[in-house]
Amino acid sequence: MNKLVLIILAIIFPPIAVALNNGVGKDLAINILLSILFIVPGIIHAFWLILR
Repeated sequence: MNKLVLIILAIIFPPIAVALNNGVGKDLAINILLSILFIVPGIIHAFWLILR
């Protein structure tokens, strides 16, 4: 998937971007937890996964 689309999705709803980029797994579970605790760590984690 295009990285620009994933970055926009990471800003709006990080777990969707992580699921589309890495599939369902431990990265998605970590991102959901971070997004529930506070949205900014979820966004940072999604960016890190998309851009690495």
